[in-house]
Amino acid sequence: MAKSTILTALDIGTNSIKFLVGQKKQNFEEISIFAKGEIPHSVGVRKGEVYDFRKVGENLASLKDKIQKSKKIKIRKVIVNIGGSHLFSVRSGGLVSVSRADQKISQEDIDRVLQAAQAVNLPSNKEILEVVPQEFIVDGERGIKNPLGLEGIRLEAKVSLVCSFSPVLENLEKALFEAGLEVQEIIPSPLASSRAVLSPTQKELGVAAVDMGGGTTSLSVFAEGNLIDFAIFPIGSSNITNDIAIGLRTEIATAERIKKEFGSFEFSSKKEKTKKGKIEIPEKEISFPSSFLRNIIKSRVSETFSEVAKNLKKISKETILPSGVILTGGGASLPGLVEFAKQKFELPCYLSGPKGIGEVEEPSFSCCAGLLLSGFDFQEEDGGGEDLGSKFKKILKIFLP
Repeated sequence: MAKSTILTALDIGTNSIKFLVGQKKQNFEEISIFAKGEIPHSVGVRKGEVYDFRKVGENLASLKDKIQKSKKIKIRKVIVNIGGSHLFSVRSGGLVSVSRADQKISQEDIDRVLQAAQAVNLPSNKEILEVVPQEFIVDGERGIKNPLGLEGIRLEAKVSLVCSFSPVLENLEKALFEAGLEVQEIIPSPLASSRAVLSPTQKELGVAAVDMGGGTTSLSVFAEGNLIDFAIFPIGSSNITNDIAIGLRTEIATAERIKKEFGSFEFSSKKEKTKKGKIEIPEKEISFPSSFLRNIIKSRVSETFSEVAKNLKKISKETILPSGVILTGGGASLPGLVEFAKQKFELPCYLSGPKGIGEVEEPSFSCCAGLLLSGFDFQEEDGGGEDLGSKFKKILKIFLP
């Protein structure tokens, strides 16, 4: 690895763009954060998907200039997320003969078998974004995580192919191009979030990460160190804000303020006691029972958790997750949410921010932190070269327990 590496991560969400610029020095585990922040945007992204690349490009260009001027660094390449319910996974497999005369499996063999696993027929306008190994099989022996150096004649791979809707991916790439930025890596949001909040032990035992964002909620499920499944639901904390605005017949900004200041799953608080269960916004001439707000929040979150539970049931993991459910994202910080989740899932539930970057702890930055951590993982695998290295080697590196 080079003496020091500076990487930039961009989390392009429905309501805002979050950024982290970090440096990792040779032989040091810690990542130093040069720049961290968030800028709001109201148009260009809907339910996690870029639909107006020009508007998003303008916001990214403005953000880039702001960082470069304030931090005196030049940003050229970025690690960015891709979100939205258009993302889906397909199970596949590949089979190759080991090429070396001594029958030892080489990196070339691993690359070839992962390439073979991509030979699937996808619907029009769909393309493969990531290849996530589930297991390797050497001469019929299953459950191998990394076959490099093993002896064998036949090498098989069982994989999950993470696929996207091509126009959404193209819009994301166009937005970055408009801002004068190059794509260093594009990582699906659920995989980025899980990289930031889940430990290898949790992934080995069985765990689900639920990232509650503004316009979407993502789920990623791991067991025996493997990514079992993921999903993105088009429901987020913005839906709560919209419901409050409609119910109180007020503007979005006021509804967002009410959600952040008074939103809770708890049935009593000091604020409520002093106001006898009433919430008042005098300057807006708004007064309503606190139970009204709780009911709105519970209704939307229940809807979200129901979608998560359906997905867990589909893969038979609704009761078999020893490490429980890890909640993260900006929408996961409502008081009392963890207890509410325990009731809904009947599993251990915890709130977590990103791990591995001491200066970044907020749950709302989990996806962005996961992008940055993944970028440094890739750099270490490639030895610090200018290019981030073989796609397959990187993906294999990330998903080994």
